[in-house]
Amino acid sequence: MSYPDVQLFIDGKWLDAADGKTISVLNPATGAEIGRVAHAAVADLERTVIAAKRGFETWRELPAIERNIVMRNAAKILRERMPDIAPLLTLEQGKPLSEAKGEILAAADMIDWFADEGLRIYGRVVPSRFNNSTRQVVVRDPVGPVAAFTPWNFPINQIVRKLGAALACGCSMIVKAPEETPASPAALVSAFADAGLPQGVLGLVFGNPSEISNYLIPHPIIRKVTFTGSTPIGKQLAALAGQHLKRVTMELGGHAPVIICEDADVGLAVKSIGAAKFRNAGQVCISPTRFLVHESIKNEFVTAIAEYGAGLRVGDGLEPNTKMGPLANERRVTAMEDFTHDAISKGATLELGGQRLDREGYFWQPTVLSEVPLDAKVFNDEPFGPIAAIRGFSAIDEAIAESNRLPFGLSGYAFTRSLKNADILGRKMEVGMLWINMQAMPSAELPFGGIKESGIGTEGGSEAMEAYLNVRSIATANV
Repeated sequence: MSYPDVQLFIDGKWLDAADGKTISVLNPATGAEIGRVAHAAVADLERTVIAAKRGFETWRELPAIERNIVMRNAAKILRERMPDIAPLLTLEQGKPLSEAKGEILAAADMIDWFADEGLRIYGRVVPSRFNNSTRQVVVRDPVGPVAAFTPWNFPINQIVRKLGAALACGCSMIVKAPEETPASPAALVSAFADAGLPQGVLGLVFGNPSEISNYLIPHPIIRKVTFTGSTPIGKQLAALAGQHLKRVTMELGGHAPVIICEDADVGLAVKSIGAAKFRNAGQVCISPTRFLVHESIKNEFVTAIAEYGAGLRVGDGLEPNTKMGPLANERRVTAMEDFTHDAISKGATLELGGQRLDREGYFWQPTVLSEVPLDAKVFNDEPFGPIAAIRGFSAIDEAIAESNRLPFGLSGYAFTRSLKNADILGRKMEVGMLWINMQAMPSAELPFGGIKESGIGTEGGSEAMEAYLNVRSIATANV
């Protein structure tokens, strides 16, 4: 299929960059250029911000039910266009076509949920402690235009987590989407435009990340910043926002521990955690990465997870039998080589994979490492790739201590048949999202975010709405 050249979306119009600059988009399955994307100049950014201000003034005044209708219409259009959008997502990002379809349908469901949640933004009346003639009310208003920065691993889903809450609350938004995967975000924006979203409410830009963030975040029109990406970059953006007292939501890096207890169902653990580990070639912020397995079942688990990985067909995501696609770029391949060689040099055993596939594109074999020492890089830095690093433990307190050792606290997993163990794990594992005896199952109605250095705030559930709302009290005395 043909891949489109992607423009900027400013004030309801698709436009080339003011200076005509474009950058290439590569297919990670081949490394070949498949299209071009417009590279925003400062003039484009200013036009987008001014449009977002006008769009906000329009959108905030619409009744919540009218905003609901537009958002639900966008979700309907997105579902209808899914067969055309999914191949574009696979071409630019690499994930298997089935995963691309699933991402789009999940995004549509999320839009619907936030649209309905926007109908339930309530205020309250507070009785006066002075006299009954004073009326005290608490109201919740949209915070204003939002700048959103999103990554390439889920180019539609990560936007929708931000956009759904913002639009439902009455905010406008400028999305700085990833240059690596521009066509699918553009298709998402088109769905909203065709659904009747007023001009200026949603802008889409691509370009130099630091230039765009340094322009948008301090801009006086922008009142909220939301970012998904690495912890180091998140700290920089949060610091910049803090200088201008801008509200932030940050969904940052993780290094998800998996605790597999002595009494765990090993078959269930392998099936669940294997699917989670190798989904999107491990390029998932909530991907399980540090496997802590009780010594009594460690060998059984290592053998089974290696067999699971060996059974995955790695290839172009558009090929029907592919179960795992390529990594996003050459840098990720180099990183996998570094993680693997470092672990082996420090005493880890290579159980599966550990090599680049001998073909064009950025393919890495599903990799399983056992007996991984704590000082190995893979047990300290998020691999963000298809590497399962395993070590044993003897007591549950030991496993919990290791799971909490790092500054990250995004997600975690555990497997046990014991209600006592499940209770202990639920109380003591320091993560924002924990799945016990199951693979990750995030949904719109559940909070999605981390603690510690894995983020600030959440991008799911009713809690996500709070970041896009100002809370004000108004007291009126009868005279």
